[in-house]
Amino acid sequence: MALDPITLLTLSIALAAAAALYLAAEWRHVRETSLLFWSAGFATITVGSTLALLRSSGILFIGIWFANGLLVTAHFLFLLGVGRFTESKLARGWYLIFAVWVGMLLLPEAPWWSKVMLMVNSTLVALLMFKASSLLRPHGRSLSVGAGQLRYVLMGHGLFYLAKAFTAGLPGTLIDLAAFRGEIIQVSLVEGAMAIMLIALSMTGSERYRREKRIERLAARDPLTALYNRRALEVRAPRLLEDVRAFRLGALLLIDIDHFKSVNDLHGHLSGDRLLITLSEMVRSLLPNGALAARLGGDEFVILLSDTSHEQVDALSGALRQRFHDAASVAFVTPEAVTLSIGAILFDTPPTSLGALIEQCDAALYASKRGGRDSTRLVDRTNLAETLLPPV
Repeated sequence: MALDPITLLTLSIALAAAAALYLAAEWRHVRETSLLFWSAGFATITVGSTLALLRSSGILFIGIWFANGLLVTAHFLFLLGVGRFTESKLARGWYLIFAVWVGMLLLPEAPWWSKVMLMVNSTLVALLMFKASSLLRPHGRSLSVGAGQLRYVLMGHGLFYLAKAFTAGLPGTLIDLAAFRGEIIQVSLVEGAMAIMLIALSMTGSERYRREKRIERLAARDPLTALYNRRALEVRAPRLLEDVRAFRLGALLLIDIDHFKSVNDLHGHLSGDRLLITLSEMVRSLLPNGALAARLGGDEFVILLSDTSHEQVDALSGALRQRFHDAASVAFVTPEAVTLSIGAILFDTPPTSLGALIEQCDAALYASKRGGRDSTRLVDRTNLAETLLPPV
């Protein structure tokens, strides 16, 4: 089968339609707006390429002007999709691209009309693709490996259209849009079919990778507080614990809310949830660099520190208890004060396991509660000392 313009257009129609349907099907599962824009872009290419076939029947206004206008629209939709994907806001000035294209209607019919049409069309598409590529650049691979690929595919696509605009302006270049004549048009049709495949694959891979990462993050997080859950803590803790040395101490804090049941009984479980969220936000705000925090379940939280000291553990636990006491005393009136009891262990050698460390810390927490609550029981295993820090 010869790859004549009609065949290439038909191939582009099939590829674009398949890409539009596939991205729409992906959207049904993922519900990401970027997929809708990208799907609409490929659907627009499908319609535009179909209308371009009308040139062979002599319907030039729809087959050339309208079809190429849809090509610009499709790439604008790609740009909008990238904007949603990167959570970037697009300046309103980009909508003037359509005003430029409508202005092409004012051009008088002349032998040079095809050249100007191709130059303007190609320049607009190139600008849209360069902008889309630039939106992806600051993120590097933080969004996904597929997003990095998409950036370079869009940049390459834009460079091709920029080269096409430049070549179209050279004297003596043969361009006949009505009859698909000219080497530029032939090459453009081949590039278009290839670009559809590469862009569709990169877009789909980008969203799928990000969706998998999002699922992975959700599986590692407590749904209420967004802190790590116990399973995620057990996965991440070994690397931190392995770095513990005599000159690089580690510490674990086990935190429990005193009289938490009173909040649920007197103010409702939604109030109890708000209190847990408040505590998690305090933990996040006070968490040192390199530390881990997790909700073990119920009203029990854990903080794992590296490269710390006795004084830093004292300061962290004291600040946490003080802030929580101030917030809880204002928000909830209960017969007994809603405070924090903390059991902490400071160590200079890696423990046998995280579970064993939590068990030891649980004993310190129990001692804190038994000693009157609203306090921190710190066991210093670097010198076998044990300290009860007084209530705030």
